[in-house]
Amino acid sequence: MIVKNINDFHNGWFIGDFNPSVFKNPFFEMAHHHHKAGYKTPRHTHKIAKELTYIVKGKLFVGGRTLKKGDMFLYEPNEIADAEVIEDVDVIVIKWPSIPSDKHMIGER
Repeated sequence: MIVKNINDFHNGWFIGDFNPSVFKNPFFEMAHHHHKAGYKTPRHTHKIAKELTYIVKGKLFVGGRTLKKGDMFLYEPNEIADAEVIEDVDVIVIKWPSIPSDKHMIGER
């Protein structure tokens, strides 16, 4: 049995083709993020990967909509990731395939 803590990983990412990882693989990445109200995600895109975010708790504004606990959204390749946290959130993020270099910053808001 392997026992880890989320604090053992970088920015909440705990599965994927990177180190440290509790399960290193090229197929997908998984993270648990907690953000306080007012946090804005760095604007970025992925040229290859898709990224699914599931809201476990809280609210955020993304794609012109307010989303809440139980909602999920999927960024397709080349869509701009641009979310703002309205109410403290816990989210689970899954990105596939796992290509750590496939994150391209868009610039300041």
